[in-house]
Amino acid sequence: MKQVIVVRTDLKMSRGKLAVQVAHAAVGAALEAMKTKPEWFSEWISGGQKKVVVKVSSEVEVFRHVEKAREAGIPAVIIQDAGLTELPPGTTTAAGLGPAPSEILDRITGRLKLL
Repeated sequence: MKQVIVVRTDLKMSRGKLAVQVAHAAVGAALEAMKTKPEWFSEWISGGQKKVVVKVSSEVEVFRHVEKAREAGIPAVIIQDAGLTELPPGTTTAAGLGPAPSEILDRITGRLKLL
């Protein structure tokens, strides 16, 4: 079991902003999994909460990976910035996929490069 966080690199976010967006995605996806896939969530929690952060270069890619995840029955959330610091309000920054079985997530995100 693992969770994959998909982050846009084309936005050139500062390290702090990027870290916060990753955290939002991880928490949001975990909460979604807790509601929709409680058995996956429980297994992930008890197994060490493995997370992988990968990069994409556009908003379109974020949405494409979320769509594929949802089609596969994987909990997924899209993170949009509030616009209080570096980015305009509503900017899509990241997505959280899972937790879900690693082999299912790897079919969707396995070709993406680690951040």
